[in-house]
Amino acid sequence: LFSCLSAYFCFLMTALGVTAGAHRLWSHRSYKAKLPLRIFLAAANSMAFQNDIYEWSRDHRVHHKYSETDADPHNARRGFFFSHIGWLFVRKHRDVIEKGRKLDFTDLLDDPVVRFQRKYYKSSVLLMCFVIPTFVPWYVWGESLWNAYFLASILRYTISLNVTWLVNSAAHMYGNRPYDKYINPRQNTLVTLGAIGEGFHNYHHTFPFDYSASELGLTFNPTTWFIDFMFWLGLVTDRKQAPKEMIQARKERTGDGSA
Repeated sequence: LFSCLSAYFCFLMTALGVTAGAHRLWSHRSYKAKLPLRIFLAAANSMAFQNDIYEWSRDHRVHHKYSETDADPHNARRGFFFSHIGWLFVRKHRDVIEKGRKLDFTDLLDDPVVRFQRKYYKSSVLLMCFVIPTFVPWYVWGESLWNAYFLASILRYTISLNVTWLVNSAAHMYGNRPYDKYINPRQNTLVTLGAIGEGFHNYHHTFPFDYSASELGLTFNPTTWFIDFMFWLGLVTDRKQAPKEMIQARKERTGDGSA
């Protein structure tokens, strides 16, 4: 039981390193985080082992700027497999590289936390993704190293990777489009559950600056809850939100009428 709970805790920490960290904080600058929180999110991002913050955010900004074109690193128009995992098996399309060079990423390297994680990324991944999740269950409650390694490290890592990839694949292909029916990203409930709030994807691509990546209210969005809790603790400031009037006007103008 303790080992399963440990693996799930590592999964949540991994997810936050991607959703609250690399995605909403560093890629979109949808809120500001003080140094202690940025250090935590960088460590959690290393546990995720999905490229360092700079690379992750760089690719994601290119994805938003050129979504569903050859310049999109995981262009969903090339099919489910490509957008899910295939894009990692092949060289980037030349448009990804050429158009990506036109974007400004200097703000990322202006953050000393991003620079530090990038410099020591391999070491931090080894420690956060594999060593700590394996040794804590073994040392604290006597779990075997074998079980701890395959449960809290390998299985947890495999699940977290696929959950993140589903945002690129399933959430770009299956679901409704209440905010903008002219773009591919969809609202996908199953992705929302797995990716702790990242499945409101039609909303997110319509209002990418919104720190909640969804309409606030009675929605399942643990990442937003985490950011709000950090705000309550004084570690988060300047949360950006789309005004209700703007959301409603966009629904009426370009939505598919499903919400």
